[in-house]
Amino acid sequence: MGFGSYLIKRLIIIFITLFVIVNLQFLIFQVLSPIDPARVMIPLTAPPELAKRLRELFGLNKTILERYFIYIRNLYTFEFGISFKSRNPVIKDIMTYLPNTLYLLGLALVIELIIGIIAGLTAASKRGKTLDVAIVSFGLISWAMPAFILQLLFRFTFVHWLKWFPYGGVPVPTNYFDYLSFNYLGDLFYHTVLPLTTLVVMGFGIWAFYTRNLLVDVMTQDYILTARAKGVKERTIVSKHAFRAILPTVLTFILMSFPGLLTGSIITEVIFSWPGIGLFLIQAINVSDYPVLQAMFFIYSILMLSANFLADLLYGYLDPRIRVGFRR
Repeated sequence: MGFGSYLIKRLIIIFITLFVIVNLQFLIFQVLSPIDPARVMIPLTAPPELAKRLRELFGLNKTILERYFIYIRNLYTFEFGISFKSRNPVIKDIMTYLPNTLYLLGLALVIELIIGIIAGLTAASKRGKTLDVAIVSFGLISWAMPAFILQLLFRFTFVHWLKWFPYGGVPVPTNYFDYLSFNYLGDLFYHTVLPLTTLVVMGFGIWAFYTRNLLVDVMTQDYILTARAKGVKERTIVSKHAFRAILPTVLTFILMSFPGLLTGSIITEVIFSWPGIGLFLIQAINVSDYPVLQAMFFIYSILMLSANFLADLLYGYLDPRIRVGFRR
C-alpha cells in the first residue's frame, strides 16, 4: 500500500467517524433529550402560547427529519443556529469567549512545555540521583493533585487572605487602542497570574515525566552507547542524540494537546471567573442550550480527528525509521 492509498484510507476513516459523531449528537440532544428548550427559555408560569411561539421561532415544531437536515446544514456551514440563552448566533458567542481561552491556555501550554521538557532532560541525565527523584516526585504530585483543590487553595491564599491578586475576570478594553497600552497589558497580566500559575504547576509534571521516561528508554540504545564510548559529553548525548530520537513522539503529544486549547479548562475558568470557552460551555450545559453544545462538540471532534491525522503524517515524516504506507 503506497502513501496515496494510506492517505485516502485515513481520510475515509475520519469522515466515517465524524458522521457517527454528528448523528449521535443529534440523537442525544434532539431526539432522546427529555428537556423542552422552550420551557428552559421562559419561566414555567409563562402562558403556553408563549412556549408555542418560541418553538416556532426556533424551529422546534418541525418534524425530526426537517430538524435533522437543518442541523446538518448548520453544522457544516458553521452557522450552528441561535443560542437559547443569549439569543445570539452561536458562532458569535464562541468568537467572543474564544480569544480569552486561547490566550490563557496557549500561554500555559508554552510555559508547561519549556519547563517540563527541560525538567525531563535534566532528570534523564541525572537518572537515579537526588535531582531525578525530586523532579519526578514533584511532577507526579502536581499532576495527580485535583485541579480544584490547588486552585481553591491559591484563591483563598492569594485573593482572600493576602489580597495580592483580584478574584478573577478579564479587564475589558474601552477601545481598540487599549490592547496596545501598557496599562491594559499590565492589568491583563495581573488578572492572569493566578490561573496561569495553577495551570503550569498542574501541567508541567506530565511533560517532564513523559520526556524523562522516553529519554531513559532511548539512552539504552546502541548508538547512545557508541557515542559515550567515543567520549561525547553526556549533555550533548541527551540534548542532541537522544532528544532528537524522541522528538516525533513529543511533537505528536504536543499536537494532540491543541484541541484542548479551543474547548477551554472548565474548572479553571469557573473558579477564577475567567470568561472563556470552558465557562461558556458549563453555562450552556446548565440551561440545556443544545445549539451551543452541538457546536462545541462538533468543533472539538473536527479538531481531534485533524490532530490525529496530522500526528500520523508528522510522525512518519520526522522518524526516518517509519515509512507510512510501506509494507516490508
